[in-house]
Amino acid sequence: MLVTLNDLLIDARRNRYAVGLFNTVNMEMLRGVIAAAEETRSPVIIGTAEILLPFGPLEELAGMLITAAKKATVPVVVHFDHGYTPALIVKSLSLGFSSVMYDCSKFSFEENVKACVQMRQITDAFGATMEAELGHVGAGNPDIDSSVFTDVNEAQEFVERTKVDALAVSVGSAHGEYKFTPHLELDRISEIRDKIETPLVLHGGSGLSEDDFKNGIKNGICKVNIYTDLIKAAGTAVESLQGSGNLTLEKVIPVMIEEIKKAAINKMKIFGSVGKA
Repeated sequence: MLVTLNDLLIDARRNRYAVGLFNTVNMEMLRGVIAAAEETRSPVIIGTAEILLPFGPLEELAGMLITAAKKATVPVVVHFDHGYTPALIVKSLSLGFSSVMYDCSKFSFEENVKACVQMRQITDAFGATMEAELGHVGAGNPDIDSSVFTDVNEAQEFVERTKVDALAVSVGSAHGEYKFTPHLELDRISEIRDKIETPLVLHGGSGLSEDDFKNGIKNGICKVNIYTDLIKAAGTAVESLQGSGNLTLEKVIPVMIEEIKKAAINKMKIFGSVGKA
């Protein structure tokens, strides 16, 4: 069933588990993630991001995602992740996405607030939920500058003024494949959680350890974004067939779906969302 972030994350915050956002840019990824959610009875968030549109055009992907969400036997949010361009965010809403992220994290605090207040009026008109980011989650390199981490007091002011439904926080994680050992600032997560009731989101989830996830969730993370781990699982599927004479699309598709499903189930178990649907 197609739902919004509020239908999932309020309960996740109350009961100290997290729901995974699995960005899905093709049919194989979509089928693997939905199969994982239904098998484990986990609520789930699927979607795409602006930076991923070259791999799955928005108009073509929207029909698959929304149809799958409506047919699923578990609650499914269809989310447009890391939207930077207002026109694309509005387009995703008009296509039926039930949630969006407007990423103005590179702006100043006041510019971020102003932009999100304006976008919130639009998402409200569509009956959709909205995520924003405060602080800035960088790329997977060892040069994370703590000055871009989310400030606790600014987080409180930000959610009071913007009324966003979820807040992505910068606490030491990074996007993409890690080239260093990440260190999550758990105290910062718990301090933000204690200041605001808005569910907190951890971006850059692929590559974190099981303990990182569990400790982050224990301290207040309610949504975790995963993409790199899924495409690595898809690559493993292709590699398993190389040299066997079976590397045809018909052979690859079911193996790819199964590997993606396994990767998603592993994360759902770690996040504590199993049986929560």
